[in-house]
Amino acid sequence: MIWLFLISLFLLLFSGTPVAIAMLGSAAIMLATMGLYDHQIMAEYFINGANNFSLMAIPFFILTGEIMKQGGVSKRIVDFSLSLVGHIKGGLGYVAIIAGLIFAGLSGSAVADTAALGAILIPMMMSKGYSARSSTGIICAVGIIAMVIPPSIPMIVFGVIGGVSITKMFIGGAPAGLLMCLGLWFMWRYLYRDTEIAVFDRKTWGERGKAFLSAFWALMLPVIIIVGLRGGIFTPTEAGVVAAIYATIISFFYKELKLKDLMSIFISTTKTTGIVMFIAASAMVSAYAITIAQIPQELVAILRDISSSPMIILLIIMIFLLLVGCVMDLIPAILIFAPVLLPVVISYGIDPIYFGVLMVINLSIGLITPPIGTVLYVGASISNIKIGELAKGIAPFLLVHVIVMLLLILFPKIITYPIELLG
Repeated sequence: MIWLFLISLFLLLFSGTPVAIAMLGSAAIMLATMGLYDHQIMAEYFINGANNFSLMAIPFFILTGEIMKQGGVSKRIVDFSLSLVGHIKGGLGYVAIIAGLIFAGLSGSAVADTAALGAILIPMMMSKGYSARSSTGIICAVGIIAMVIPPSIPMIVFGVIGGVSITKMFIGGAPAGLLMCLGLWFMWRYLYRDTEIAVFDRKTWGERGKAFLSAFWALMLPVIIIVGLRGGIFTPTEAGVVAAIYATIISFFYKELKLKDLMSIFISTTKTTGIVMFIAASAMVSAYAITIAQIPQELVAILRDISSSPMIILLIIMIFLLLVGCVMDLIPAILIFAPVLLPVVISYGIDPIYFGVLMVINLSIGLITPPIGTVLYVGASISNIKIGELAKGIAPFLLVHVIVMLLLILFPKIITYPIELLG
């Protein structure tokens, strides 16, 4: 049944079938093979797949990202980052990392962050003499940190599918995201240690203070989300509502968002949400078929024959997910493989929240890996370079993310200790 599931799924995907339809198709094939196909049961699970309170957080965080992009928030964050490190050798790369970290705490979407940050910084970097592939590479590499730093949309999805605490996943994702930023910082420093590229004038503390005040209300959003979740003031779903309302208020306060802009923002949010929710509903049907076919139990039996070591099994699963991320987008991959792999890792005594954070990081790397890498295409469209050229520019940053993931596997306390302390 494992092979039937994988072969039918990937044949449908490679034939150009949309992900949601491919998931429904593979589920129908498995159920029909077992003589258990019933379209009424499939319809019931499909409806229940979208009827989940926690999933309501997703449209609100998508809406927050859209409002931030059009409300002048992005420019203020970049200007604040520029005032801090713009004068350092290779300074615009550090600006991208700092701004990207802040952006990650606002929208929870790698595509939205890459588009917003890239539209401002990539032309600026290229005008200063940075190569198109390096400047686009660092923007894309920073963009995927939005998948790891709270409020992360994939972590919300994993929490719903796996039945684990979304708040604890957010807490575990924060140190991992910071470590990814630190790795990118040192790699950029190594690449541009001898650069002669022009830098910006050093800002005075007064100018930095002015830039901070200009971006202050935007910078407060991640703080509000973390404090609210940690203090039990609101749930992750309610945090999405708070974030969207807060983003709207400060965007009007900055006087860069007009009432006439809201309709296009709502339409864009609705389209993106519709895609995600349709996939989530299809995933529930797929998860039902996977459970009935006892694929997790079959997979546990296969892996038991390979090794009894949780570390070895975790490495095997991570390698598999790394390959999956190269050919499948992040959200569908979580929805398809989380129900299959969670029973396996739990049987080996691996913390499901820790595994969820690792899975999100792993599949996020796929967003900057050819041939599917969604974030790569966003960056390439902004800088107007070919994907092959961009792949060369992002290679060192891709290596950083893989090394960070290995460190998190070898030293799980980086993730689990903050959860134990704060969760």
